[in-house]
Amino acid sequence: MRLSVRVIPNASKSAVVGYAEGAWKIRLAAPPVDGKANEALIRFLADILDLAPSEIDIIKGQTAKTKLVEIPMHEDDVKELLQKQG
Repeated sequence: MRLSVRVIPNASKSAVVGYAEGAWKIRLAAPPVDGKANEALIRFLADILDLAPSEIDIIKGQTAKTKLVEIPMHEDDVKELLQKQG
């Protein structure tokens, strides 16, 4: 499935903030420099969804705050796991 994510970098800790305007809002404890926020997003999502980081791809928005992420799971399962975090 494809997941729209709005990233908020430089947070005190990584967390799912909620869902608004068609995207999941996720705070990341990583700066938006040299791809560190993208790496942190992939690791964070992999942790929550119990996937390997290599299974998650950012397919659009590598340099933007809003990203499109490809995840090999059913949409309902992803929503349920993200809601538990938020």
